[in-house]
Amino acid sequence: MEIAIIIILSITTPVLGYTTFNLLRKQEKLEDIIINQSNYIEEFSKQIDIADKRLARVDEKGSFKSDDEIGWFFNQIKVIQKSITRFKQPLNAEKKKKKK
Repeated sequence: MEIAIIIILSITTPVLGYTTFNLLRKQEKLEDIIINQSNYIEEFSKQIDIADKRLARVDEKGSFKSDDEIGWFFNQIKVIQKSITRFKQPLNAEKKKKKK
């Protein structure tokens, strides 16, 4: 009886050790992917903020409000910028993440 228990334990222990190690390796890879994606989203949000500020600074003068092709093109750029701004990461999400 003792020999059967020893045989079962000697088989299951390495199998469980291998599966645990394999799962740990996969988890670490996924955590690295999440960190990289988070950094990308933060950088993308910063670029959106910069583009918003530049567009507001150019629009501040009002020189592109004419009805010609340049005015139409500038208005289209503003529409595109508004739709891109929807994908910006909220500022409070960055603060919450830094607290953790």
